[in-house]
Amino acid sequence: MKLYYHPLSGHSHRARLFLSLIGASFELVHVDLGTGAHKKPEFLKINPFGQVPVLVDGDTVVADSNAILVYLSKKFGKTDWLPETPAEAAAVQRWLSVAAGDIAFGPAAARLITVFAAPLDSKAVIARAHVVLKRMDDALAGREWIAASQPTVADVALYSYTARAPEGFVDLQDYANVRAWLERVEALPGFVEFQKTPVGLAA
Repeated sequence: MKLYYHPLSGHSHRARLFLSLIGASFELVHVDLGTGAHKKPEFLKINPFGQVPVLVDGDTVVADSNAILVYLSKKFGKTDWLPETPAEAAAVQRWLSVAAGDIAFGPAAARLITVFAAPLDSKAVIARAHVVLKRMDDALAGREWIAASQPTVADVALYSYTARAPEGFVDLQDYANVRAWLERVEALPGFVEFQKTPVGLAA
């Protein structure tokens, strides 16, 4: 398997992190976003959307980080990471949707401004970030993991941009449950750190 990624992409990190957590064998292929490699014809043949990450497993090509988490769980039979009971499966899907929506338009967007100079409204995205972080903090009250009694792909999907939220001037100080949860994720066997950038509150 090959994972096409960029080290500063949180979407890439969640895919790389999960591959490491489940002990899968894979090759990392660096895609240089700075030179626009993701928009060049050879990469667009792999992913017409021109985004990382992309997982290539033989003849199977999987784009989108959350889709990669689902694919890997199914391929390796990781029903602990992707539960099959109706209630737990729904809970995981709910938080995967949060990762693709509220996290992407909140903490991830705030970080895009400082790390990639994205032309976004910092006040608006930081406000959105605090809304979703408060919801996560409330959801984690009295529990260790976001969707089930054990870590799932939902935790993996939420981790990267939440951990690096301070790089986008999003302070995690008021979210004790979230900070404790981040530490639990980081203590998992096979954890791989998301590359840090000295910007925002992390400067």
